[in-house]
Amino acid sequence: MTKYQESSISNAGYGGCGCLLLLMGIGVMGAIALPSFLNTSHSCRIPEAKQYVSSMNKGQQAYFAEKNAFSSSVYALGLGIKTETTHFKYSIRATKKAALNYGVAKEKELKSYVGGVFLVPAKNFEPNAAKEERTTTSILCEADFSGTIKPAEPTYKNGKIACGQGTTKRSK
Repeated sequence: MTKYQESSISNAGYGGCGCLLLLMGIGVMGAIALPSFLNTSHSCRIPEAKQYVSSMNKGQQAYFAEKNAFSSSVYALGLGIKTETTHFKYSIRATKKAALNYGVAKEKELKSYVGGVFLVPAKNFEPNAAKEERTTTSILCEADFSGTIKPAEPTYKNGKIACGQGTTKRSK
């Protein structure tokens, strides 16, 4: 037997153990990573509603600038947002002085969002604006608790906008 043959025979037993250890290592890493990977699907749904309602707020402001009225239709905003996705329902309630944009969860473990766009005196933001001039301002609110109930609408009182009871202001 040559020296090379002896060496390959003696190493043959270790090759099988190496593969087994490698497979066990991959299995352990998979077991560690899998729960966090599965959890991301839940957290990915939250930005959808937050982003959609924020976009609806911006769409309402642009719509008002063009038409001097708020839209009561998600489609009329021209954002390409569907009124219903797998996890949320989107809707609008518009008045002459405000537009309320909703992203209501369809699953109990998700939080809902509501946005408000309000018609306000331009003097609140621009001191040199004419007294009768109007502009819009907006707010984005997240429900404090998960659930499938429409969140309380934000309000505009005494020159200030605020989230409704049971909701918290979020960045746009």
